[in-house]
Amino acid sequence: MPKPTSLSRRLFIGSAAAAGLSAPVIAQAKTTPIINPIIKQRADPQVLRHSDGYYYFMATVPEYDRLVIRRAKTLGGLSAAEEVVVWRRPTEGRMGGYIWAPELHHYDGQWRLYFGAGDKGEPFRVRTYVISTAESNPLTAKWNAPVQVQMPWDTFNLDASLFAHRGVTYMIWAQKEPGIDTNSNLYLAPLATATTFAKTPVRLTIPTYDWETVKYKVAEGPAVLIRNGRVFVTYSASATDHNYCLGLLTAKADADLMDPASWSKSPVPVFASSEKNNIWGPGHNGFTVDERGRDVIVYHARDYKEIKGNSLFDPNRHSRLQYVKWRKDGTPDFGEPVPIGPLKR
Repeated sequence: MPKPTSLSRRLFIGSAAAAGLSAPVIAQAKTTPIINPIIKQRADPQVLRHSDGYYYFMATVPEYDRLVIRRAKTLGGLSAAEEVVVWRRPTEGRMGGYIWAPELHHYDGQWRLYFGAGDKGEPFRVRTYVISTAESNPLTAKWNAPVQVQMPWDTFNLDASLFAHRGVTYMIWAQKEPGIDTNSNLYLAPLATATTFAKTPVRLTIPTYDWETVKYKVAEGPAVLIRNGRVFVTYSASATDHNYCLGLLTAKADADLMDPASWSKSPVPVFASSEKNNIWGPGHNGFTVDERGRDVIVYHARDYKEIKGNSLFDPNRHSRLQYVKWRKDGTPDFGEPVPIGPLKR
């Protein structure tokens, strides 16, 4: 089964033995100071560290109209890196609506850029698509035309992410399931190709807790962290205002990930707004490692609580980085969002 060859925004393989595969060998680079927010007005951020020694950054732009990539040799260097537009939505028809939550992966020998796209006239009719290229540099590459991912239902879906575990490459994503009164739930399936599944997808969770259902019933933006003999999945919940927060699913690394019974769910959010630090609505996160291999959470948040109008159209969700700590029992401790300014290294 082909597998990704990068340490991506939504996947960090903390132990090659636990993950059942080898992590890429990457030469250490000099560090650059990290100043939060690292990039302003970029939501749903992804940072992928590839075997070529670069950190790649992707995110949703506030115009919801294009896909952009930047890269740097250091995490801090992403702030000043040149941003390149690699795809723009068409002016009419399919994919002419909102463009959301892009993710870059290297799968089956090619770069794959997954994204959610609505249609012109129906911008919220969001489906998942992928563009691909076999060229080595995704910033200068010629990309193939988008292909739609074949999801189990023709319903609202987005936030597709790939991760490899025990020799199998999985896709995890958010989707509205017919007959369930939620905006989106989380689903998992092994890939057969970049756009098809090898097995019938399974539902991992439905938003039911009070903190998951503020204004909207949402579980979205899944991010995978494999560490300490366990598979952790963070996800974002509730509306995209100050109520936005992270939940956590956990499975043993040797469990059948396609069995919903293998997963347990935290009854409380694991990362939420910080009144003390004036950081609001943290979410749609991912994971990477710094130049020394330390775990880093990547996420967006605002630096004010009150929003005028629809939070979806407030442009000031800024991309941020901070370190993940680990408890003695091997579970992640995300703490609270750090304040604006230099990140202590």
